[in-house]
Amino acid sequence: MAKDFTTREADYSKWYNELVTKADLAEHSAVRGCMVIKPYGFAIWEKMQAELDTMFKETGHQNAYFPLFIPKSYLSKEADHVEGFAKECAVVTHYRLKNGEDGGVVVDPEARLDEELVVRPTSETIIWNTYKGWIQSYRDLPILVNQWANVVRWEMRTRLFLRTAEFLWQEGHTAHATKEEAVAETEQMLDVYADFAEKYMAIPVLKGLKTPAERFAGALETYCIEALMQDGKALQAGTSHFLGQNFAKAFEVQFASKEGKLEYVWATSWGVSTRLMGALVMAHSDDNGLVLPPKLAPQQVVVVPIYRNEEQLAAIGEVAQNILAELKAKGIRARYDDRDTHRPGWKFAEYEFKGVPLRIAIGPRDLENKTVELSRRDTLTKEGVPLEGLADRIEGLLEEIQDSLFQRALDFRAASSHRVDTYNDFKEALEKGGFIYAHWDGTAETEAKIKEETKATIRCIPLNAEAEEGSCIYSGKPSNKRVVFAKAY
Repeated sequence: MAKDFTTREADYSKWYNELVTKADLAEHSAVRGCMVIKPYGFAIWEKMQAELDTMFKETGHQNAYFPLFIPKSYLSKEADHVEGFAKECAVVTHYRLKNGEDGGVVVDPEARLDEELVVRPTSETIIWNTYKGWIQSYRDLPILVNQWANVVRWEMRTRLFLRTAEFLWQEGHTAHATKEEAVAETEQMLDVYADFAEKYMAIPVLKGLKTPAERFAGALETYCIEALMQDGKALQAGTSHFLGQNFAKAFEVQFASKEGKLEYVWATSWGVSTRLMGALVMAHSDDNGLVLPPKLAPQQVVVVPIYRNEEQLAAIGEVAQNILAELKAKGIRARYDDRDTHRPGWKFAEYEFKGVPLRIAIGPRDLENKTVELSRRDTLTKEGVPLEGLADRIEGLLEEIQDSLFQRALDFRAASSHRVDTYNDFKEALEKGGFIYAHWDGTAETEAKIKEETKATIRCIPLNAEAEEGSCIYSGKPSNKRVVFAKAY
């Protein structure tokens, strides 16, 4: 399998695009701005989905499903929300086609909808309209619901996984009796996302608050996790929103409290998307192809036979099946590739390119010596190891690889983090890439000016930010803490 593709140093953006397509993760579709997620890419997404779904259910959430189509009038009910999404909405205006004079089909002008339907860009409005019928009393609260779905946000400039007109995601929507419960929920789900990113994706993240200018449309606070990619750009990997009572008031969702008073419900929403696939590729992969953390790899181990005749293949196959049985007994995802359509060297290159964490090669000499050749994808090293105790060794190695990838990403972030005190130093640090910790005066005007002049944005106000007196790098006005700037995807 050829590895002739662009290097990260030559053109990081092109490297990413080529890797996603050549590794069979996804491809552009015939529909502009939309993608086809191929089986290998979808297998990785399914692993992400399964782990997240378990984490959601462990925190008391249940899955439900709500309509893809949202009446246009629903979006009008929350002013900030409609303003935030109006330019990204796809709108259904008719419900029927008819045969045209040239033999093709045309939209039937007689079939115009009484009210246009918006294709779901996010579900707050349709869900809160639904919750109105579910909530009458404090006994109906809290509602802890998650939805796995697709959404459409009409993007003009797209990139596979990172920004497409249609993408897959999950969106949690919860309803609470008190502000304190809703804030606790928002923070809890941010922690869930951070744990998933670090423990499964092996990507360290910063937890923080978005500035008012970067908040989700209709939220009182937006919490986020920010990850750093190998090119020094930030990627927003997940968000959790405290919505206050905005949507409850917009849709008249009230409940009778224990004291018998009629009160508005408190709300949250939170979500991650197939953008995480892009983060996974960009955070770990190299010029030899994908590098996947073992916990999310569709196949953690692959066994490849090296043989010259059917007799040798049969003997190797017997040993390989025993290895697979021992690995599967430990819950390790393993495959024996005895296809006769490709030579071993081609298979080695394929599995290296697709990021399989460990590869085992077995030949006639290995059978004699009761050994195998074990290759690691993260370090591209290989060694001969005894057959005895192999399953235990592999189990330990997979944990070691998972930890090593996280530490490597953590070290990269540390080396790519800068503290600056002047605007000139800020601009110099931007050329290097990475997270920049700097003072900001807290005004939208300064934030907008810095973005306009440098294309850098405030990624977050870190939750663990220490109080520190200083001066804004742009305006010189007083500041009491540093925020995190970066160029971003």
